[in-house]
Amino acid sequence: MRVPEPRKGTPSPRLGEAEFRARFLGQFKDDAFHGLKAELDSIASAAWDAYSDQRKSPQTRKAGPEFHDPEYDLAVDWIDARERIRAAERRHEDPAQKRRILLISGSSRSEHTCPGEASKSFRLMEIARGVLQARGDIEVEILDLARLASEYGRNIHPCKACFSTSPALCHWPCSCYPNYSLGQTQDWMNDIYPMWVAAHGVMIVTPVNWYQVSSPVKLMMDRLVCADGGNPDPTLTQGKDARLAKEIELRGWDYPRHLQGRLFSVVVHGDVEGAENVRRSLSDWLRFMQMVPAGPLAEIDRYIGYWKPYATSHEELDADAAMQEEVRNAARTLLEAVIAQKEGSMVAAGSGLPQPREK
Repeated sequence: MRVPEPRKGTPSPRLGEAEFRARFLGQFKDDAFHGLKAELDSIASAAWDAYSDQRKSPQTRKAGPEFHDPEYDLAVDWIDARERIRAAERRHEDPAQKRRILLISGSSRSEHTCPGEASKSFRLMEIARGVLQARGDIEVEILDLARLASEYGRNIHPCKACFSTSPALCHWPCSCYPNYSLGQTQDWMNDIYPMWVAAHGVMIVTPVNWYQVSSPVKLMMDRLVCADGGNPDPTLTQGKDARLAKEIELRGWDYPRHLQGRLFSVVVHGDVEGAENVRRSLSDWLRFMQMVPAGPLAEIDRYIGYWKPYATSHEELDADAAMQEEVRNAARTLLEAVIAQKEGSMVAAGSGLPQPREK
């Protein structure tokens, strides 16, 4: 078997010390830091040392006997994220636990930062929450992605596309972050992965932004690539050995579906163009991960205030009683499917058939 060599040739992004220090210290423009120049210089020197030595994961421990290579040094951050996912898996599989539905508001708009106003996505999510919480046997978890823009220390760093080199190189959960040497820390995804894993149903409510999903939703989508075919054992690839990952894939990769079987609902709202395409792209993405559509009424694309002023869009939503009721019906449909799945009365024809191709 011939294993292709990883392709190289892109220019190096490495910085010299002067540029690194300028960027690092650029975070501290506030007058409150003016009396701390000596301290900041010392911290910048320590940060440069970590950067120049490329210490991505300074805290590690031996993987242990449950991994392919027990002696490999795994990042403590990754081990902690894995344990949280495993706890979520146990909760998901426990028949004694209440069914759980994850509600996601995909807009980056909120009154707590520059826009000065809540989003319609959040309001529609709250309408769905009211339906779901009316039942005492359902737990509802909220993921408001607007916090990426309004809360200190909330980040979803971009996917580095390891999967495109080989699925074996894309670890579940993602091992690309945190990267302390590059300052790529405070990544939210290690909190978000267990939310998806524990959920029996997921409902995404998002606006159309320039014919696409919003930036926060796209960041989350891309970082969930590891949930669909990702490698749960980084020691197989000795961390990020690209050539070894290619070799492992070519020997035969089983594409583990870490979110398989969970139900979904999608609500997309726009004002001019693109709602149908965004709804379709989201639904197709979820189906590709072998998640299950709750039913036709659970997938909605609508326009609120079509070609009307943005300033009055909330008033348009106030007046659109049909849209509000359609969102309630989407939540009811998802709820009905989740309960039916628990009771074993939901049939998804063809779900047990082997697929002739994984990609």
